[in-house]
Amino acid sequence: MNQSNIEDKRHLRSMMTRQKLLEAAREVFLEEGFQKATISQMIKKANIGYGTAYVHFEGKEDLLIVLMEDVMERFYEIAEISFLPKSKQEAKDIIYKQAKSFLLMAEAERDMMQVFEQAIGVSSLISDKWKAIREKFIQRISKDVFYAQQNGLARAELKHEIVARGWFFTNEMYLWEIVRNEHHRSVEEVANTITSIYTRGLYI
Repeated sequence: MNQSNIEDKRHLRSMMTRQKLLEAAREVFLEEGFQKATISQMIKKANIGYGTAYVHFEGKEDLLIVLMEDVMERFYEIAEISFLPKSKQEAKDIIYKQAKSFLLMAEAERDMMQVFEQAIGVSSLISDKWKAIREKFIQRISKDVFYAQQNGLARAELKHEIVARGWFFTNEMYLWEIVRNEHHRSVEEVANTITSIYTRGLYI
């Protein structure tokens, strides 16, 4: 067997070990919550050696960050929906669809998002990661607002970065309410209401 094949097999084995550890971590976080979960429990569940585990991750925060990136990437795909409206109504339809999908995703990912919220409250590393994720969303929304302004659909005098920040914070507030089981309205009603207020204020 040549060196290249040996390297490929080693890499594949390493990737599979990493995946096993991530799956075990997810289960332990869901069972124990962030604060009670330990990396020892995760290593035991994954049935791998301590030395091997620490090659991939320094601790439970590292594991949670990867799981958080994975979940939030699915949220980000919603923000990435093509935004090239030709009219105010078309813009409103796309924005409503995004807001509804975003909040439905919060419902679907509620259990894991509860773990993230606990972690954001106690770990500065996770909190910083959440801020970075938030900025990525805000930049993407800002781009869409700027597009609407450039095409004469939205009020040009408004700063698109501030608009984007306000819109994301509105969605984020409802996301956490859903995660905490605090909201008692349908996702459709919330999405429709916030979209209506947002688009009336922004679009001409």
